[in-house]
Amino acid sequence: MRAAEAGSRRSPPVAGPRGSPYHGPLSALPGALLTLAGAGRRSTATTDTGDEGDEMTPIKQIQERHGIVGREDELATAIAVLGAGRHLLLEGPVGVGKTTVALAVCSHLGRDTVRVDGDDRYSESKLTGWFDPPLVLKQGYREETFFAGPLVDAMRGGKVLFINELNRMPESVQNVLLPALDERLLQLPHIGEVRAAEGFQVVATQNPVEYVATGHLSEALRDRFEHLALDYQDAAEETAIVVAETGSDDADLVRAAVRLTRATRLHARFRKGASVRGAIATVAIAERLRGDGDGGREPVGAETLRRAAEAALTTRVDLRDDIDADFGVALDELFELVVERGEDPDVALAPAGPLPKA
Repeated sequence: MRAAEAGSRRSPPVAGPRGSPYHGPLSALPGALLTLAGAGRRSTATTDTGDEGDEMTPIKQIQERHGIVGREDELATAIAVLGAGRHLLLEGPVGVGKTTVALAVCSHLGRDTVRVDGDDRYSESKLTGWFDPPLVLKQGYREETFFAGPLVDAMRGGKVLFINELNRMPESVQNVLLPALDERLLQLPHIGEVRAAEGFQVVATQNPVEYVATGHLSEALRDRFEHLALDYQDAAEETAIVVAETGSDDADLVRAAVRLTRATRLHARFRKGASVRGAIATVAIAERLRGDGDGGREPVGAETLRRAAEAALTTRVDLRDDIDADFGVALDELFELVVERGEDPDVALAPAGPLPKA
């Protein structure tokens, strides 16, 4: 779906053919690039309703404006949840486009957002607001000496509070959200009661709990959200993302990069695989290496591709500890499967299904 966050992409710019600058919606990319992607214009077409002059659907408007590939069902659900005035929690692996989907839908609905990026050092006062000590000494605890944090700002302004990686925040900070989510109310020392204006909502993202530096949300907090799961997209859509992000017209290179990246999610040596960002980086690096050492527009050689993949994938994967944890060995096995044997990892590494009934 996406391009930069990785299953979807914040709008322009993206690269056009042969690296030329491109500053428009994905649907306006040259047809050859979209055909190369395999997903064609299926997800990013402008208006294909059969009646000339018909307006685009809301989903297609979002895809067009924000350069999102696919994600039709997820976008529809997000629009429905926010349109119903509910709070939304998007959950999925790194790089599947959670942030892009959330912000794109808020933008489409004309909602102002206040952003918070969660980490384990985030404090309650940073979320709600704080008093300036020098001003307090001069004027005392009053509204004029108080600096509203993002939660109070969103509540007073009827905005969307967007929290990126909610489950990286300390539990004490998460608990501050409960009365705001449930009762649209916050009690602040020296300030008193803050009631949310019409339109206040919270949209949050989180990575699965097995990721480093993440934790569980309390049942009480999860109960205040509607849930939207985002997973990795299919090969055709990821190919379209890579084409849109890199502008590459090398079908063999794009296919190999996408397959290598997808193989990291299925191969037994990997505990955690790479998102489509790995394929984007592999293609971009290989294109540059080819310009320096492979004779310009000659096909990217296996050694060049391996160098690019090693640079792009090493930091984006985790190997299993119970198997020889050597990325070079693992990458060699992926290359044998994808490059030397030309196999599709989605088929070759697919988990075995249940045994047939007797």
